[in-house]
Formats: sequence, structure tokens, C-alpha cells
Amino acid sequence: MNKPVIQIENLSKAYQIGQIGTGTLSKDIDRFFQTKILGREDPFLKIGETNDRNTKGKSNIVWSLKDLNFEINQGDALGIIGKNGAGKSTLLKVLSRVTSPTTGTIKARGRIASLLEVGTGFHPELSGRENIYLNGAILGMRKSEITRKLDEIIDFSGVERYIDTPVKRYSSGMYVRLAFAVAAHLESEILIVDEVLAVGDAEFQKKCLGKMGDISKGEGRTILFVSHNMAAVQSLCNIAIVLEKGAAKELLPINKAVEYYLNSSVKQTVATDFSFPNIRLIAIDLISEGIKTNVFAAFQKSEIVISFEYLQPIPFECHIEIFIKNTLGIVITTLSSWLNSSNLKPQKGISIATCSLPLGFSLVAGSYIMDVRFVDNIDQMFENIVSFEIVNSVVTGYIKDTPAHHFGAIYTPNQWQI
Repeated sequence: MNKPVIQIENLSKAYQIGQIGTGTLSKDIDRFFQTKILGREDPFLKIGETNDRNTKGKSNIVWSLKDLNFEINQGDALGIIGKNGAGKSTLLKVLSRVTSPTTGTIKARGRIASLLEVGTGFHPELSGRENIYLNGAILGMRKSEITRKLDEIIDFSGVERYIDTPVKRYSSGMYVRLAFAVAAHLESEILIVDEVLAVGDAEFQKKCLGKMGDISKGEGRTILFVSHNMAAVQSLCNIAIVLEKGAAKELLPINKAVEYYLNSSVKQTVATDFSFPNIRLIAIDLISEGIKTNVFAAFQKSEIVISFEYLQPIPFECHIEIFIKNTLGIVITTLSSWLNSSNLKPQKGISIATCSLPLGFSLVAGSYIMDVRFVDNIDQMFENIVSFEIVNSVVTGYIKDTPAHHFGAIYTPNQWQI
């Protein structure tokens, strides 16, 4: 059984926004006496609020992380996913000891190498070569250990020509290339990588993901990876945690975590505020065998009924497109009225458009999301309007527990003679 290399218990991190202080001298003195003299919890943290950037709070204390509890085993590749402001970077900073937790404990076994922001830990006046030695020293490595890895680091980074140039003259892409090469090759037991890989080009991102896969699967080291690229997270990680306003559920298998995260942003009902200057989307009904549903079997006769209202007549024809996406947000197929020459002349008032699928969805089992676009004189895109599920696919049932990339997304009927 694998040993936990990171144990997190009741971890919380609070920040004060606005001016530092309680607002009055007497409360500042009370806070100092309670926390510094008596060693008690800060009484003003009790009125802190969750970190919801979309609402105006009543307290100037926000909890960026709140009561996290989980363990990570040796060799795990953990994806940390969530919306902007969910607390992902804060969690990595706490684990990297860049900042201290407000409450709770962290136990980590082994050295931690962190890549949190472009240029973190680099001195701008030093050359790339000197910064490699500086980073290694910070991680507690001997000079001989760093020297042994030096050529490998420089070769991986692809900045050999500039390795003796001060890094202040590097581009952001060169910075992140060298920083990742150092973090990945120095002998740490735990590697923490924030979203900095987005700075690199596609070739380097692929190279980095391959290296992290080798580190986790081949060398048995532990990786914590934050990214908004769900395809990258799924290809690298075996487990994930989804952060929502600083809180999180238990660790989930990577496919379930990504599906939960993407579906959490899907609007389950169509509201009246889904409006553009020309049009209001009222409802989308998914129908199978005459019954409204969000669950379909593959190749089952289906209909998509769209109710909408043009707010004013316009002198343009309109066509409607439905984009069906998988849980990675990748468009799998498009249903277009324009391809069937079924354009409409917009009239003021409520209209209904029905897209019939006589052979149903030829999709493998899994979850899917729909976008709807109306095209007249302007594009009017309604994103993540509704989600639906394909079950009992003609492909055998075990597909639900198989990585999505194994079977692809579209089922093509076929026969074999062997």
C-alpha cells in the first residue's frame, strides 16, 4: 500500500481585503491580546465569508481555503481544478510554504519543487546557469547533484544559446522553459506546477506533460498540477480535487472530477436573462420517444425543441446551429439548419424550432453539453445551455469506466469477419 506523502487536515487560509486592521484601536489591541498573548484564534476570523468574487460581502475577511482534508499517496498525479478565484493557487502556495495556513496542518514527506509563477525563485541579474544552481540550493541539493543534472536541464529547456545571459533579458516563454526544466529535473519527491505552462508554446507544453508523466509513472514521484486545460489534466492525472469558493469534496477519480467540474457550469434551465439585442432564448427541451428527458440511448429517435423570441423584426434570414461538446469542452458534432436549407425569416414574437434526429445520437456513453447559436446579421451564441447523458450505448457498458480518449466520441457501426 502506498504511503501518503502529503496529509492535509482542516486546512484553511483567510485573507483580509481592503485596509489592514479592524478599524478601531481598541479592536486592534483586543486582536493582539487574543492571538499573541493568549494564543487563541483571531476573533475577527469568525465573521469571515467565503471567497465569492461575484457578490459584495459584509466582512473584510474572506476564506480563500476552508476546511480542506485529504491525503495524497506517493506516485499520485493530483489535478487541482476549479473556477478563477476558487483557491487553487492559494492551496499551492500554502503547500509550497510560500504562505502559512491560518488554521490546520500540512504534513509533507520529501522535498518539494514548485513552479508557481513565471520567474518564481529566479534572480533577474543572474544568468540562466547561475539560477539553476540557485534553485537547486534552495531545494537543499548539493552542488555536485546539480552539476550532474546540468546538461540534461539545459538540453530540455531549449535555451542553451542564452544560458549564460542574465534571465532579465529572457522572454516569458524562455523563463518558463528554464524554470520547468529545473523543477522537473532536480531530485525532489514532490513537484507542484501551477498554470505557468500556458505561457509556453504547444510543442513545449506537450514536452512538459510527457516529462511529468514520466516523473509520476516512471519515477514514482508525486505531482500536483493546476490547469484550466481539462484535456491536459485528464491525460496526466489519475485523481483530482475540485475547489469551489475555497471548499472541496473528497478526492475523485480524474474522469469523474472533470465531468463534475464541467457540468457545474452548465445551466440546467434556460432563464430570461439569456438575451441578445435581437433575441431571447426561452427553453430547450430534449425529447426521446415523446418524453422530455436528459438521458438517451444511442441511436434512439430524438428531438431537440428550441423556443425563442425575436424582440424585434429584422430584415435578415436566420439559421440555428446546435454544438454538441464533450466534457472537455471540445465540439463533437454540429447540427445546423443552414445545412438543411431551413432558414427562417425572423418575426417579432415567440417561435419554435425543432431539430429531429431520426437515428438518434451516434455518441458513445458519457456526458455531453449543448451550445446554441442564432446567426442573422450577427452571431448570438448561448453557451453551456443544457447537458445530457448517453447511456446503454451499443458499445459495451464498461466504456463508462474507460478513459474517454480510448474510444473517441462517435460510434460508427461496423462489422468484422475474422
